[in-house]
Amino acid sequence: MLAEIKGLNEECGVFAIWGHEKAAEVTYYGLHALQHRGQEGAGVVTTDRENLHLHKGLGLINEVFAGGEFNKLNGNAAIGHVRYATAGGGGYENVQPLLFRSQKDSLAIAHNGNLVNAYGLKQQLEAQGSILQTSSDTEVIAHLIKRSGQIELDEAIKSALSMVKGAYSLTILTETQMFVAVDPKGLRPLSLGKLGDAWVVSSETCAFDVTGAEYVREVEPGELITISDAGLHSQRFSSTLERSLCSMEYVYFSRPDSDLNGQNVHASRKKMGKVLAQEAPIEADVVTGVPDSSISAAIGFSEATGIPYELGLIKNRYVGRTFIQPSQELREQGVKMKLSAVRGIVKGKRVVMVDDSIVRGTTSKRIVRMLKEAGATEVHVRIASPPIQNPCFYGIDTSTTSELIAANHSIEEMRELIEADSLSFLSVDGLQDCIVGDNDVMTHGICKACFTGNYPTEIYPDTVLPAYKC
Repeated sequence: MLAEIKGLNEECGVFAIWGHEKAAEVTYYGLHALQHRGQEGAGVVTTDRENLHLHKGLGLINEVFAGGEFNKLNGNAAIGHVRYATAGGGGYENVQPLLFRSQKDSLAIAHNGNLVNAYGLKQQLEAQGSILQTSSDTEVIAHLIKRSGQIELDEAIKSALSMVKGAYSLTILTETQMFVAVDPKGLRPLSLGKLGDAWVVSSETCAFDVTGAEYVREVEPGELITISDAGLHSQRFSSTLERSLCSMEYVYFSRPDSDLNGQNVHASRKKMGKVLAQEAPIEADVVTGVPDSSISAAIGFSEATGIPYELGLIKNRYVGRTFIQPSQELREQGVKMKLSAVRGIVKGKRVVMVDDSIVRGTTSKRIVRMLKEAGATEVHVRIASPPIQNPCFYGIDTSTTSELIAANHSIEEMRELIEADSLSFLSVDGLQDCIVGDNDVMTHGICKACFTGNYPTEIYPDTVLPAYKC
């Protein structure tokens, strides 16, 4: 599971609304739906057409807003953000939205993604006299906007975005306007919806269901949307030849009830399980999935093989994702707290354990041991994604290959390390078929760089530096 990544971050979530009398409250519920994308900090900025109002803090969204702060967040437009913890990049100052005040007008930014050329841009800005207050690459965008020299803000934003490289889904709020943008490759998801007469923007469509909004469409790669009391205006700031939506959104990050680029996440994961069963069949008595993101694939594997699906692993709902722990020792202890094997289901059985991915291997090893200690006679591990052999620079903090078990070991060596009776992964072509199928790659293409090493953008040498990004 991705819980194994040391210092995993970046899979933040953004939500925004324009034209609703209870903008802050709606944003709160939207962020609740996106809580799985960020559990370390949260914040909301509203506008009353004269001033921007900010409340943010460390912790879950209900902890940050435990004191009834909505009374201070006036206005009918808001942007919000949830974020993950990082190794060395936490702290209140990095919690978003980031708010920048100036004499003419102020702006707030909420960002999901990672700028691969942020380090070089920071050096350039500092050489020109900028004083950066955070270690977030989101702040770079604000400085570039203000330094663009453009009078119209949309032109200033386009100028800034022409200089940044990498993955970003952005919401920007001023006193009188909201701006929404997605990078030219569409690496990070962002959807547009309506709630009555109000416009709503979210990293995932599951937040629309929670707030009662209706899905309208995806924000397109290279698109800049301006929303104000005058309505919605769309323009292009870049063209794209092929979309590269992060495949791990389908594999792991997004909620199963979300739709990404016209594809339901649960349906895609279920298909991954079915294709995995065709590619790596095994004789067994029970199929079980590692909660929660692997359940859909496990059901698909069961349906394709006829092996009964059972709840062989139970998740403790009161324990957060193990990778938010600050040390590897605590993360490993978190696995024991988070999962338990159902002895009455797995005892004396040959078990197929379906998981979404393997990164370090430590969690997989513990789960295999857990199942065998509960009486499983065999544990066959099936992974509903290809081996992760390359670092991601677009939103997951795996900037080196040293911690990637698949980059340093063969599949047989990995099988021995996690103590499984067999181990197989979904093929790259199988993953591609499950997500894209017969659709046009220009609009439905995915990024597979962590599996193939083929990155959709330039990768700069400074990208691997361990600075906090999103």
